[in-house]
Amino acid sequence: MNTVLTTQAARPQFKFALLVLAGGLLGALGAGVAGAEPADDSVPSVVVRYQDLSLATDDGVKTLYRRIARAATQVCPEETSANLSVHTVIEACRQQAIARAVQQIHNSRLAALYAAHAKQG
Repeated sequence: MNTVLTTQAARPQFKFALLVLAGGLLGALGAGVAGAEPADDSVPSVVVRYQDLSLATDDGVKTLYRRIARAATQVCPEETSANLSVHTVIEACRQQAIARAVQQIHNSRLAALYAAHAKQG
């Protein structure tokens, strides 16, 4: 089983990669080829490190959530277009990236914070 949440035996390095399926985003932006699936190495990702945070505290969880949200804006960058559908696709990409990252970490405090943000819109 492959996972992007990794640890090293000598020195724990907690990290995960935000992964998004770029095919839909690229297609919506007109940068992809119709019907083509992106190769595994073409899927945008950003490693978000959080070994310096305590996920047992509200401050640690809030800091991690901000890092995840910032990383989502990196993998789903804003396109300078007046087309509302492009902006909708980008926002959906970001929300999906955040949801996947939160799911990968398996932390109840982070999941609760994510749920509160998702509820607010």
